[in-house]
Amino acid sequence: MKEQVEKALDKIRPALQRDGGDVELVEVGDDGIVKVRLTGACGGCPMSQVTLKQGIERVLKQEVSTVKEVVSV
Repeated sequence: MKEQVEKALDKIRPALQRDGGDVELVEVGDDGIVKVRLTGACGGCPMSQVTLKQGIERVLKQEVSTVKEVVSV
């Protein structure tokens, strides 16, 4: 599952990098919870939770059926 999540994040990463940010995979739990760290401009952005839930989580759930939730650490 971790490899699938990495591939899905690679699809999202260019959009984040255009805005000066990035996403780093921290952990993929057996319970379907994916932990990520938003870095660069995304780390301190007031819209980071919107990016996390409506962007990253939405794409990961579409690409990897076992993903239940994405949380920022």
